[in-house]
Amino acid sequence: MRFEVGGEIATITMDRPGKRNAQTFATWSALARIGRTLPEHVRVVVIRGEGPSFSAGIDLRMFSPEGLPGQGSFASAAALDGETFLARITEAQQGFLWLRRPDIVSIAVVQGHAIGAGFQLALSCDLRILADDAKFCMKEPALGLVPDLTGTKPLVEIVGVAKAVEICLTARNVGAEEALRLGLADRVVPRAQLDEAVGELAAALLTTDRDAAAATKRLLLGAPERTLEEQCAAERAEQAVRLQALFGKAGAEGNGSAHS
Repeated sequence: MRFEVGGEIATITMDRPGKRNAQTFATWSALARIGRTLPEHVRVVVIRGEGPSFSAGIDLRMFSPEGLPGQGSFASAAALDGETFLARITEAQQGFLWLRRPDIVSIAVVQGHAIGAGFQLALSCDLRILADDAKFCMKEPALGLVPDLTGTKPLVEIVGVAKAVEICLTARNVGAEEALRLGLADRVVPRAQLDEAVGELAAALLTTDRDAAAATKRLLLGAPERTLEEQCAAERAEQAVRLQALFGKAGAEGNGSAHS
């Protein structure tokens, strides 16, 4: 996995094109580590995959008894005591959760297949730009598993319970145009235009005030769980902080000069 920072934009690239960027325990640990060490000045995080696919999901070698060298397998993970096993899943989830932080905007740039863990990684991002050949698939139920990398909540919030059930329990492909109709994609472009599209979006996101953007994202993230009255109160609180930051010092200086 490559991690590069250019100005206020960080780019994470899954770089196992020969394996279609299949994910492993090491992938999830690396994502979590990036989240913990992300430079404070970064405002936009772009996640992409090298080669023909965004991510083919879980590396199937994790289903074999021998697993992956140095990482083990699902069988070895299942043999852990309950507390240790749950801690391992929690660590994996941390690689996905931080992408929702209010101080950044995360963008998934998806081409080809985004299956299972790949679909969930895209769902963890705030925005998704898809190539016209992109295909989402929630494969876990077909493999005897459940989606546990934080993807079920955003999927339900975007498409509703009924459609989420249908997508997950059929494990079918959702093409780019359907994803756009369902709200799973924010934009679909020809594959050759992916770089241009994400560059334009990242540049537009950086035109807003950083602190105001973070405050607005906090409001939007919390809105589904609040009543209208609670959301109004949250808006008042955030706006009070913004107004004080923008005008408090100037107002105090102005008052001071008036009394001198």
